[in-house]
Amino acid sequence: MRTFILLLCCAAALSAQAPSLKVDFCDKRQVWDGFGVNYVEVPQTRDYKSAPQEYGGLNALSEDKRQRMMDEIFGPDGLRPGVVKMFLDVWQQERPGGPFDHETTTKWMRYFVREGLKRAKAQGGNLEIITTLYGPPAWATKQKFVRGRDLDSAQAENLGRYMIGWIQYLRQKEQFPVRYISLHNEGEDFERWPVDGKSAGHATHDYNLFWPPRQVNEFMTMLRPMLDKAGLKDVGVTPGEPTNWWRFLAWGYAPAIWADEAALNSMGLITSHGFTGGAGRWYGEHEGGGVELLRQKKPGLHAWTTSMTWGKMDAQFINDIRGQIYLVKVNAVIPWAAVQTSKWVGGDPNPGTAFRVIEECGCYQVMPGYYYYKQVSRAGQPGMAVAGVEGGRGGLQLIAFSSNGTRHPDAFLVINTARDPEKTRIQLLGTSATAFSVFRTSLNEEYKSLGPQRSISGVIEYEAPGSSVTTFFAERP
Repeated sequence: MRTFILLLCCAAALSAQAPSLKVDFCDKRQVWDGFGVNYVEVPQTRDYKSAPQEYGGLNALSEDKRQRMMDEIFGPDGLRPGVVKMFLDVWQQERPGGPFDHETTTKWMRYFVREGLKRAKAQGGNLEIITTLYGPPAWATKQKFVRGRDLDSAQAENLGRYMIGWIQYLRQKEQFPVRYISLHNEGEDFERWPVDGKSAGHATHDYNLFWPPRQVNEFMTMLRPMLDKAGLKDVGVTPGEPTNWWRFLAWGYAPAIWADEAALNSMGLITSHGFTGGAGRWYGEHEGGGVELLRQKKPGLHAWTTSMTWGKMDAQFINDIRGQIYLVKVNAVIPWAAVQTSKWVGGDPNPGTAFRVIEECGCYQVMPGYYYYKQVSRAGQPGMAVAGVEGGRGGLQLIAFSSNGTRHPDAFLVINTARDPEKTRIQLLGTSATAFSVFRTSLNEEYKSLGPQRSISGVIEYEAPGSSVTTFFAERP
């Protein structure tokens, strides 16, 4: 009996020493296109001439402060995003076939991207840009007012030309590397208009048009040859950005594309805003079925989450990103507006951000979301690959990126969403590195350098504080 108890104690001791988490850098999942940022300038106003809008707030800052912010986002010590989202608003052409005005309502968004691109190139990198039709001009709707619900099919080709004109302007005048055009902003949500569609809906709603699945397919199939004819063969079309990945599947968008070869062949990227938060609010969590369905017929098709919530700007925000990566299996993540004022009409339902501009003092605050996002955005650089992870207990989870032949080092993150510290042992496979540079953000730390940490026999022992995210970057010999 005594021998049996001794064996049990020895087994328990060995179990306690066994790594509870594992990273395998040789287990390469999807190629990573990068983490991104989004600047929002004109999202809601129904009459720009009488009520101009600048939601991002760069206009309220001095040039010195703007430059400082751009360094904090795009500079070598900043977030180092690889992708950027730009909106195409409703105000850039008063009538079909008329002159374009791409500049009046986009000054600060273009400034944001221009400064970002300059810094990215100075570091030997680049940016991939997706531009999204926020909503069509009034003339493209049946209702003939801003934020009319229904597309006027007679104006579909003119709306395609509206989108192409914007891409050509960004590419030719601004020299921006626009890679994708997205059809809509949460255009699946028919409940944002009255049943009869006779009004624009509540003033707190940003620009939209209702895009049922059949309309999405028809428009992608129409737009693809129009882009080709305009010399934009390398600009991919997306089926728009539903509120979340669950709706993309359950509301029929992915199945409709799967059943329509012309639409499938016209599509270059899958997109969704990727909002989560429980069935009571967003009707779904990290549902990857729609992405998986389309990849059955189009292997290697990339998917981007393009406007996810910052949540409470804490460790759970990064855990949400983990779900986008490992459950939906996306290739890029872009949170909602990285720079915000508090001027959203009726109050922004997604108030988290990286920078809060305070117009009254002409200054800005660096928000907790910035430091938590910095933990993951610097780790996952374009061209890397998502690496396999195993384990997870209590509040602990992992995200990992393999160098994948790039100049960027293998990196992994330890996320602790629990309130209390958690001790763990992490087994590392597929990397020759034995030393790691470590940075941490927690409730009282802001991307703090913890110095180097070494692995012993391929194992790192670590205690993660409550509500913390810790990034380990492999040091090259």
